[in-house]
Amino acid sequence: QVQLVESGGGLVQAGGSLRLSCAASGRTFNRAAMGWFRQAPGKSREFVAYITWSAGSTYYTDSVKGRFTISRDNAKKTVYLQMNSLKPEDTAVYYCGATWDYSDLRQWAKYEYWGQGTQVTVSS
Repeated sequence: QVQLVESGGGLVQAGGSLRLSCAASGRTFNRAAMGWFRQAPGKSREFVAYITWSAGSTYYTDSVKGRFTISRDNAKKTVYLQMNSLKPEDTAVYYCGATWDYSDLRQWAKYEYWGQGTQVTVSS
């Protein structure tokens, strides 16, 4: 079992910044790819970004490119999502996921473990 706990969400004005964290515990974190997804009310869960184990590869959905940065500290078993220039349309519950299936890291169904989510609200 892997336990994931997100933190860092909150209320921020448009143009502001937040840094989300996802701390892992339990089963070995080794070789896991990590992803961030978000879900707005009435919408399906949407891919935001992923990072591979070695951090050699990162990928972002088009709407956040240039504004969000995903990173990880494997010694601390923590993944981060730095969010800058936030927009009202970024408002959602943000979830981190862990997977050892590298076939398509943009698909939420490929992730084996999830955190409970953290709310991000961007006011206009």
